[in-house]
Amino acid sequence: MSRVSDLEFFVQLVKHGSLAALAREQGVTPPAISTRLAQMEKRLGVRLLNRTTRRLSVTHEGEVYLATGGRLLAELEELEQIVSSSRGVPKGLLKVNATFGFGRRHIGPAIVQFARRYPAVQLQLELTDRSINLADKAFDIGIWFGPVPDSRMVARKIAGNRRFLCAAPKYLAAAGTPRTPRDLQTHQCIVLCESDAAYNTWALTNGAKQESVKIRGGLSTNDGETGVLWALEGLGILMRSEWDVHAHLDTGALVAVLPDWVLPAADVYAVYPQRAHLSAKVSVFIDFLTEWFAGQ
Repeated sequence: MSRVSDLEFFVQLVKHGSLAALAREQGVTPPAISTRLAQMEKRLGVRLLNRTTRRLSVTHEGEVYLATGGRLLAELEELEQIVSSSRGVPKGLLKVNATFGFGRRHIGPAIVQFARRYPAVQLQLELTDRSINLADKAFDIGIWFGPVPDSRMVARKIAGNRRFLCAAPKYLAAAGTPRTPRDLQTHQCIVLCESDAAYNTWALTNGAKQESVKIRGGLSTNDGETGVLWALEGLGILMRSEWDVHAHLDTGALVAVLPDWVLPAADVYAVYPQRAHLSAKVSVFIDFLTEWFAGQ
């Protein structure tokens, strides 16, 4: 078989996540898939995947082969679109990663309308507790928050997203309202540990003034929705994104704390690996999300 065919086979295998899943898709037996993979690895002289009874994991050599090979396939697809009558028609499998809360509340509903508009795109959404390395499972797009640290990725902003400090009125009535960032040190603060960042330090800015406050509290969680629930119950002050608390701020169930002070933004980005040309399915999905959030 050709090297291009091998590349396509390997990309599909990683996307499906198991030998059995790809075998079902192609109408062959799992041993046939295993044999072809072994032939590729023998030809290349390296192991591309670590295989266990439950899952596949990509080796370092496999990541290099997947990243470069995926880019070459995307460029080949783009070339064929340019010279064929189907140029610009979005189709094929599109794998998207997002975090649980945001994915359920916003990306899932957006996909309902996307699927109706682009029925030839087979969209697979996988939700995780935090943003992940897109190459691990050959994702086409990741939905990330804040600055993108990986220079190998391209990020397109699809929505603005401010952060707020907020608390229930009953908490502020009992504990008092902070007047300065330093006052936060005497309050019960709900600690969210959703990333590897210093989650118990809050950075605030007011014009030229900057304050970095180490907060404390008896409650901490890695789940944002749980943190919001605790704040609504009056258990402390919470730092949370606009997308998650704006409805509660609108109804008065939560009240903004230190509203003159600004927290670092966590704008929403569609992130994808660098490549010379975007496939039509990736391009239209990002454009659709930008349009969707503008309407929200």
